Amino acid sequence: MRPARLAVTLTAHGSRDPRAARATEALTRAVAARHPAWEVRASYLDHAGPRPREVLAAFAGAGHRRAVLVPLLLTSAYHGRVDVPGEITAARAACPGLLVEQAEVLGPVDGRVPALLIDALESRLSSVGPDARDSGLGSAGLDARESGLSGAGLDAVVLAAAGTRNAGARATVDQAAAALSARLGLPCRVAYASAAPPLSGDVVRDLRAEGHERIGLASYFLAPGLLWDSTLGSAREAGVCAVAEPLTDVPAIVELVSVRVLAAASRPVAALAA
Repeated sequence: MRPARLAVTLTAHGSRDPRAARATEALTRAVAARHPAWEVRASYLDHAGPRPREVLAAFAGAGHRRAVLVPLLLTSAYHGRVDVPGEITAARAACPGLLVEQAEVLGPVDGRVPALLIDALESRLSSVGPDARDSGLGSAGLDARESGLSGAGLDAVVLAAAGTRNAGARATVDQAAAALSARLGLPCRVAYASAAPPLSGDVVRDLRAEGHERIGLASYFLAPGLLWDSTLGSAREAGVCAVAEPLTDVPAIVELVSVRVLAAASRPVAALAA
């Protein structure tokens, strides 16, 4: 008998850094708690396991006929355009009775920046005090109206992302920065940890040269790891005043994952089988 629950796998890039898997598992638990009618499992494209095709095969073995894969990615660069579809193709070949749909990435799609993504970035910024030093998964903080955003008064923000050579993917980071700038009413500049300039420290120094004194770092990362550490260190060397943690399992991200799943699951079955 076919299981009634919707099968969902949240697929992260994967990392040798154990903090990344802990963040993915935290988000997976939060989504499962939000939707007890779903069967939600984590999967990874590299380093950690299990692979998406393995989780999808397990769904098929349990009797599921339809599954949704959500890429835990903020841009649709190589991993979103090649690796994720490759895993789905492999799963479909191994489990021909399983219909698998790929949800959209969590970042901007077709020029549309999810309001929930900006909610999440703002929430993380609002929950840190000046010169926060904790890069773990929790954040102790202040009410949004008492935080550095409106109280002590950040006057600029750096949106720090992992980085990609794909110009289209970088354009979506620019879109997110523009939306965050509009939300906060502050200048917001993009920085990258790798693959493309500028580094976060360079952006902090540029903003300081323009007269901005209280600069915050917003994390365009879903999980901590080596690239996050790199961009964090660069910004701190340049004198950033406040650092927001990776987005991980903040409520707005949980809700954004939910929206992506429901949009994918609402597509007609005939379209999936085509």
